[in-house]
This record gives sequence, C-alpha cells and structure tokens, in this order.
Amino acid sequence: MTAANTTSRLRHSVPLWAAMTFASFGGVAGLAMTGAINTATTMILMIIPAALFFQMIRVANNAAVASASCGGKGEAQRAYIKRVAIFSSLYLVVFAIQIAVLKAGDPPMALRAALSVLPGLAVVGIFWAIGRLIVEEQDEFLRMLIVRQALIATGFALGAATIWGFLEVGGVVPHLDAYWVAVVWFFGQFIGTASNRITYGSWGAL
Repeated sequence: MTAANTTSRLRHSVPLWAAMTFASFGGVAGLAMTGAINTATTMILMIIPAALFFQMIRVANNAAVASASCGGKGEAQRAYIKRVAIFSSLYLVVFAIQIAVLKAGDPPMALRAALSVLPGLAVVGIFWAIGRLIVEEQDEFLRMLIVRQALIATGFALGAATIWGFLEVGGVVPHLDAYWVAVVWFFGQFIGTASNRITYGSWGAL
C-alpha cells in the first residue's frame, strides 16, 4: 500500500475523526475546568472539536451514500449538514460581535441582552436542524439511529447536569454556566454515534 493510499484511507476513517473530536473536546474542557482559559477563549477553542465533528459527519454520510443502492438516499443528511453549517457560522459571527462590543465599552442593557440571546438562538437552530433531519429522513433505519443518538445525548446531558448540580451544592465542584448543558449534549451525540456503531454496525447520520 502506497503512502497516498494510506493517507486517503485515514481521511475517510470515521473512527479517526471521532477520536480527534473526542481528544480536542476533552482538551478544551479540561483547560476550561482548571481555569487555564477564560470563557471567551473556551468558546473560541470549541470551534476545533466542532469542525472535527462535522468532518466526521461528512465522512460518515459520504460512506452511507456511497454504499446506498438508492440514489435519493442521503438528501436529508446533506440538507442537514448545510443547515448546521449555516447556524454554526451565524453562531461564530454573533459571538465574535458580542465579545467585540463588550470589550469596546459598556453597551446598554438592551443591546447586551440582544447580543447574549443571538448565540443561543443559533444553537437552537442546530437543534431545529436535527429535528428537521428526523422528519425528512426517508430511511426508517437511519431515522431510528438519529432518534436513538438524540435520546442518548439527552440522557447523557441531563444526567451530567443533574449530578454536577448536586456536586455544586455539596461544594465539590465549581459552578458552570448553563450553556455547558448544550455543549455536553453535542458531546453526547458522539457517544450516540459510537453506540450505534457498536450495536447496529452503522454510525447513523450524525
């Protein structure tokens, strides 16, 4: 096997991209929890695991489409990726604007509220995109995998948030901002994809 073939196989390896996503997310989360980086830096660095995760999605979807006998299969996934890319880009833009405005001075409360809500709405848009994927996906097996991933991610995020909350009450761990629940939920999607692969032999569509 040539070096070019080896490189090509690595680029199309879902486990490789999944491992890189897991490692980068863990690294950023570790730095944030130890106080090595502030909130703004944390959110900026989260772009790295997010980009790796979307690359994993693209590789997994390409593999699914390539192996499909029906030419229409994969349309819902492609639409989903476009929507997520749009909302992710909006998130990065409005978050950058928020940081710039807050650093520039002390804006009015209404402006601060608007700039604080917009990044959250962009994340809500990603949740909406996942909901649309469930509705639009015509393959019942893939739809089941998507729902299963979402349920695993939800259980993981709610469980983690509940346990962390009680640990906070006991003074064992520091306080974390509420938006971390969404971050943990997206990480739970990775757990869901891995579970799908182990249980059903397919990564699904996420």
